[in-house]
Amino acid sequence: MLLRQAALFAGRPALKLGAARWTHADAAPIAARRAGALRAAGVGRGDRVAIMSANREEFLEAFLGCGWSGAVAVPVNTASRGPQIEYFLANSQARLLVIEAQYLDRLATADLGKTSLRQIWVLDGAGAAGAIGEVPAAPWPPGGPALEAEAVGPGDTLAILYTSGTTGPSKGVLCPHAQYYWWGVNTLRVLGVTQDDVLCTTLPLFHINALNTYAQAALAGCEVVFEPKFSASGFWTSMAACGATVVYLLGAMVPILLAQPSAPAERAHRVRIGLGPGVPAEAGETFRARTGVQLLEGYGSTETNFVIGTAPDSPRRGVMGWVLPGFEARVADEDDVEVPVGQAGELLVRAQEPYAFASGYFNMPEKTVEAWRNLWFHTGDRVLRETDGAFRFVDRIKDAIRRRGENISSFEVEQVLLSHPAVAAAAVYPVGSELAEDEVMAALVARPGQVLDLPELAVWCESRLPHFAVPRYIDVLEDLPRTENGKIQKYKLRERGVTAATWERPQAPRRQRA
Repeated sequence: MLLRQAALFAGRPALKLGAARWTHADAAPIAARRAGALRAAGVGRGDRVAIMSANREEFLEAFLGCGWSGAVAVPVNTASRGPQIEYFLANSQARLLVIEAQYLDRLATADLGKTSLRQIWVLDGAGAAGAIGEVPAAPWPPGGPALEAEAVGPGDTLAILYTSGTTGPSKGVLCPHAQYYWWGVNTLRVLGVTQDDVLCTTLPLFHINALNTYAQAALAGCEVVFEPKFSASGFWTSMAACGATVVYLLGAMVPILLAQPSAPAERAHRVRIGLGPGVPAEAGETFRARTGVQLLEGYGSTETNFVIGTAPDSPRRGVMGWVLPGFEARVADEDDVEVPVGQAGELLVRAQEPYAFASGYFNMPEKTVEAWRNLWFHTGDRVLRETDGAFRFVDRIKDAIRRRGENISSFEVEQVLLSHPAVAAAAVYPVGSELAEDEVMAALVARPGQVLDLPELAVWCESRLPHFAVPRYIDVLEDLPRTENGKIQKYKLRERGVTAATWERPQAPRRQRA
């Protein structure tokens, strides 16, 4: 990809990241020199290189250098702490850690002796020398002699990306070179990206969503701008400043932007379209009315690709979308048998192109077989397929709630709560009941300047939900616990459970059975 973009697009702008400016002709030499530095440090083909950094030039340089040399990049979530970092390093068997100086204190509670680390490179670590936990440390070195590109194949591993780990130990997803390519191809097709576009993302580079934007730019010959982080108050100003035409948002970011006061900056930009997976339909329409930007729905995961999506001319909103070319999808029961149209089941997907999906989980063969059984990847998402072929999200299977003999979709309850004018964010999850079943609990964040009247909110829900789905317990929080990627960590809310500060909806007297 790097050689192709250099030949086709030469001096066209390719990257803006902090003070860094790359043309499409720059990327291959930068990757080749970083590969030389990796080789000088003893990193060879197949060796893992962990990268713990915010959005900055060195992150992408290390990532591309690994791909060029046949090494494997292991991006680490910058919110990780000692034990998590130790787990990522030990599980991936990384030989080198590239880390920003601001995160060095996170290593204090990590036992690096239990890892395979041989060396640490410190960004902004001009004075770094000696050892960290007996592992030699040095400042980020300059690029070495340019290496010839390693003869890697499309199925060779480019990166190990760790899942969020919200329900158990994180799994290292083996992402081959071809998967990264197909992420770029499929996403730019859906968004209609051309070489005249400017792509801009505030999402972190340790996530496939942001890494994918560079693949799109490389294939289309356009420019990608990486912002250091998401800022609701400064979002539109920064989009205007960089000339962005395509943006990338996660579902939680749109309500946050809509909670900001309306301002002229929401219209003073060049953005024509955005990717917004998980954005509620009503929020998407409000967003378009205020900003002029249409958000497309999309479905994929670290293990898969851009499998399902909408288009600018899709006939309706509020659905995940339709299966994209190159993929297959089915809705199945617990035995992987396809269920009828309109019936909910687990979403199973697979790719028609070789290596368009991940190859499995690193050092977890049992989990790999479980997830990829019967030649389909099992997403863990409950969906239904409608008569026109559109897929509609129902719930994460592990988030399903069973109360009074009824299955309750936490997603559906959340949508009702989010439709209340005073609610900015909502998470719904099961908690234990005295009847050995689930009770419905919600954690809410109020809109700025609003105070939630919980009895009134319960009445609101009663008129919009089945009686068994109305939350019994409600917590009002300053914010919901999230991963660095913006995903709500429901397991933390489940562990918190019902507290003295929790509001409980009065229950009707229970009738005695004869």
